[in-house]
Amino acid sequence: MCRSIKTLRPPVLPEEATEEEIRAAALQYVRKVSGFRAPAAHNREVFDRAVDAVAEATAELLAHLEVRGAKSAKSA
Repeated sequence: MCRSIKTLRPPVLPEEATEEEIRAAALQYVRKVSGFRAPAAHNREVFDRAVDAVAEATAELLAHLEVRGAKSAKSA
């Protein structure tokens, strides 16, 4: 997996992941999977949609994970 994607859940990340951190991880994932650091103009829309979808899925995952031994910062 891409080494520049960091773990975004407690206890590795002591506070809740920010939208910026989630989006950065999503961008790195899409870059890795697509093989493009920056897509050509004709691929920009689909690339951006993929980043949005991965960021949304990541935010949902983090919001609903139950980490044993970690206190939840927000209720589900």
